[in-house]
Amino acid sequence: MSLLASPSGKVVNVERRLARLERKMDLLLGHLGVEEPRIPGMERVHELIRQGRKIEAIKAYRQLTGEGLKEAKDAVERMN
Repeated sequence: MSLLASPSGKVVNVERRLARLERKMDLLLGHLGVEEPRIPGMERVHELIRQGRKIEAIKAYRQLTGEGLKEAKDAVERMN
């Protein structure tokens, strides 16, 4: 967990706030019809999802993007 003291002295959970901002950005981009840029090799992730091999898809997504486990899981679930 990443904590940071704000100028007012309050401790802020940076990870929680960042996740909230990312969710909002995803909703906005989805509403506008903007897709994430293509990542070379992502076709393999989509194929694994179609085959119902979610765990392997998450592993492949992590290898391609360098994302953490939770971020990769969330991304693969959004692709479903």
